[in-house]
Amino acid sequence: METEINRLKQEQKRTKKKSRSASVGREAGFAKQKVINVHEEDEEERMTTSNEIERNKFIFKRYNIEEIEVATNYFDMDGKIGEGGYGPVFKGVLDNTDVAVKALRPDMTQGEKQFNQEVLVLGSIRHPNIVVLLGACPEFGCLIYEYLDNGSLEDRLFQRDNTPPIPWKTRFKIASEIATGLLFLHQTKPEPVVHRDLKPANILLDRNYVSKISDVGLARLVPPSVENKTTEYHKTNAAGTFFYIDPEYQQTGLLGVKSDIYSLGVMLLQIITGKTPMGVAHLVEEAIQNDNLAKVLDPNVTDWPVEEALSLAKLALKCCEMKKKDRPSLASVILPELKRLRDL
Repeated sequence: METEINRLKQEQKRTKKKSRSASVGREAGFAKQKVINVHEEDEEERMTTSNEIERNKFIFKRYNIEEIEVATNYFDMDGKIGEGGYGPVFKGVLDNTDVAVKALRPDMTQGEKQFNQEVLVLGSIRHPNIVVLLGACPEFGCLIYEYLDNGSLEDRLFQRDNTPPIPWKTRFKIASEIATGLLFLHQTKPEPVVHRDLKPANILLDRNYVSKISDVGLARLVPPSVENKTTEYHKTNAAGTFFYIDPEYQQTGLLGVKSDIYSLGVMLLQIITGKTPMGVAHLVEEAIQNDNLAKVLDPNVTDWPVEEALSLAKLALKCCEMKKKDRPSLASVILPELKRLRDL
C-alpha cells in the first residue's frame, strides 16, 4: 500500500508539471502522456485564477498529504464513495469531523485548472445550498469537503443502494434550494459565477435532505463588464455534461447565466419524473399536450399533487427553451414559483 501511495504521489507531481508545460508552451504534448493543447484564453484564465488564489485569503484550511492519507486510511478503496471526471472521492475523518476527500487522478491533464477553479469559487463563499470546501492540499490536488450523508440527488432519484423514494414535498423543497444556491452563484460579486455542469449527480443531500450544489471545477467567472452589457461571455469549447448543456452555448460558445437555466430545467423534469435526461423534455411536453402528465410522473411517489406538478413541469419546459432569451428569469420567475410550490 505504501508503495502504491508513493507511486500516486510521483505520478501526480509529473502530471502537474506536464499540464503546466502544455499550458505555457501552447503546444500539444505526446498522446500517450495525455497532455493536450490549451487555448490561449484558457491559459490566461488559469493564470488569472492562480493569481486570485495567491492574492486573496480563502475560508479553508491547508492540509498536507500525510494528514489526508491518515484521514482516508491511505485512500482505502472500502472508503471510496464516488468517482468523477476529476478523480475518486473518499470518505474520511479530519479534525474529528466526517469529510469527503476528492483526489486528483494522476492522468487528469486539466486537474490543476479544475482544482484552482474549485478553490477560487468555493474557497471564497458560504451559502446554505452550496457545498462547503473545508480544506485543500494544493501540492497533490486534494480537495476536502463537508460530508453529506444522503449522497447525490441522482442516487436518491434512482433509489440506488435500496434507498426509499423521495416524497414529492421533499422534491419541491430540493428544487427550490437548488434554485436558491444557483441564484447566489449568479449574483456573486464582482463576477457572476456560471456553473456549467449542473446535474443531479452534482447536487448533494445532507441527512435532512437539504440540497447543496457541488463540483464547480468547470464554473466560469463571467467578467462583469461583459455580464452587464450582454450577459454573455465567449468560450470556444463548450463544457459540461451532454443532455444538460445549453444548446445555444454548445453551438455558439456564448456563455451566460441563462446557460445554467437550461440545465436546471432538465433537472426539474427529472425531479418529477424520476427518468434519465435523454428525451425527458419531449416526453413531458407530449404528456402535457395529451392532458396526461400523471402518466409520466415518478410512479414511486403515489400521492403527487397533479396540478402543482403540472405547474412545475411547465416551468421546467420554459427553462429548456432552445434560445437563452426565451428562458425565464431565475430571480423574478423561477425562484418565486419554486418557493410557492415548496410552501404548499
